[in-house]
Amino acid sequence: MSFSHISLIASLLLVLLVSALAVIASKYQSRLVFIAIQVQESSLDKYEVEWGQLQLELTTLTEENRVERVAARKLKLKMPERGKIIYLKP
Repeated sequence: MSFSHISLIASLLLVLLVSALAVIASKYQSRLVFIAIQVQESSLDKYEVEWGQLQLELTTLTEENRVERVAARKLKLKMPERGKIIYLKP
């Protein structure tokens, strides 16, 4: 074999080695990104559950009957007589 054949084989082996290392590095990076995505999706799921609970709590707290009960019980408020209510037009 001549020197040119040996150098060609050596360069091809070097290219093969570099490309194999690039594939390994790329696969590693893609796994890291996948893990980061999974962590963020898990966090998003937790936030969505918390959001739903807060929406339910808000609905419960702003329920009209509850507001009237709390106003009557804790603040000792009562509804005014019908004749004493004044309506304002915008």
